[in-house]
Amino acid sequence: MAPYASDDSTTGGESDDLRVGRRRAARYVVPVTVVGVAAATIGLVPAIADSGDPDLPKITAQQLVEKIAKSDVQQLSGTVKISTDLGLPDLGGLESSLASGAMGSGSGDGSSADPSAKLTELVSGTHTLRVAADGPDRQKLSLLEKASEYSLIHNGKDVWGYDSGSNEVFHGTADEPQAHKERSEKVPATPKDLTEEALKAVDDTTSVTVDGTAQVAGRDAYRLLIKPKQSGTTVGAITVAVDARTGMPLKFTLTPSSGGAAVIDAGFTQVSFAKPAASTFDFTPPKGAKVTEEGELEGAAGEHGGPKSEEEFRKELDKEFGGHGGPKSEGGHGKASDGPEVIGEGWNSVAVFDTGGEGVPSGSEVGGDMGGFLDSLGDKVTGDFGSGTVFKTRLINALITDDGKVYVGAVDKNALVKAADSAE
Repeated sequence: MAPYASDDSTTGGESDDLRVGRRRAARYVVPVTVVGVAAATIGLVPAIADSGDPDLPKITAQQLVEKIAKSDVQQLSGTVKISTDLGLPDLGGLESSLASGAMGSGSGDGSSADPSAKLTELVSGTHTLRVAADGPDRQKLSLLEKASEYSLIHNGKDVWGYDSGSNEVFHGTADEPQAHKERSEKVPATPKDLTEEALKAVDDTTSVTVDGTAQVAGRDAYRLLIKPKQSGTTVGAITVAVDARTGMPLKFTLTPSSGGAAVIDAGFTQVSFAKPAASTFDFTPPKGAKVTEEGELEGAAGEHGGPKSEEEFRKELDKEFGGHGGPKSEGGHGKASDGPEVIGEGWNSVAVFDTGGEGVPSGSEVGGDMGGFLDSLGDKVTGDFGSGTVFKTRLINALITDDGKVYVGAVDKNALVKAADSAE
């Protein structure tokens, strides 16, 4: 990782490397799914709640970022609390039906134990996770719910997902194609995951400083503050509590520029760096459980006209929305090979692509719960580009024009309209 300057900005030499990292982190998907996918790709949170300001040796931003980069915690166990508030309207029954549709009903269309479906629940609400790790071959993440528990376990060659509520089991193997890995990594779930994504976004449009100290989960920590220098972005600030001894991020906070509660609050409430018991990673399907092998899910997707595997689906997204290094724009207008056009730079980057069809229909045209959902999210806008609808969250916004062009970014409505006007 390129070093950081110890003042409020990165140096010119670092900017090129960091800008490349930010481009590689750029992934855009057409709304309405953008509100979920983008939230999974970019983590957010409120100001770090700590129990004191420990007296620690002075450290520069460069030294603290290097400390994070060198952190190599192999063994740990603990509890993580993560809260996400994108500011979406209450979907009522629609939210439940969409979730069940995504996970499958257990009738052969999918498995409620499939990580690609289960972990997407983290994009809204408040959740408690238990995590454990013992080197690169043994990890466990458990999502604790009111009346059930979901666990994702990697032990050697085996990858297991278990949903106690439905008594369903997902099984994959680590030496198979990366489909199971794609599923488990799709949603950043720990402060370290979220911090790595945030650091990819740092370039010369960003201020990086050390903002005092904190105590998180009983451990002394430094606060790393990441703030956009540009106006027009929906990102206000990102704060990371970094363990003073190990360099591991303990808590991650992203607050929106609009103020109010953070979009996500993800942090350890308890953590230990002792070696977990080997039995922590043992798993045997319970008697009577329905077991779905990874290959069965891939085959079912192919039968229904979808991608044959998660790996193939990711490749399709990469090709369509800017894979192979991401959009390459130095500001103004740019376009990567096989990627979308990008307008602007840094935190104000807006990805542009053409759906090849008409814009999103109005709620009255769609009708029902989905129609109400679309109307609650969208604002009609006009400009030199014509007219369209802006879909809003507290972080990612998207403008879909009536002629089918899509403008997506972590920017406000005015910035989207301006980008669309400049493209004409």
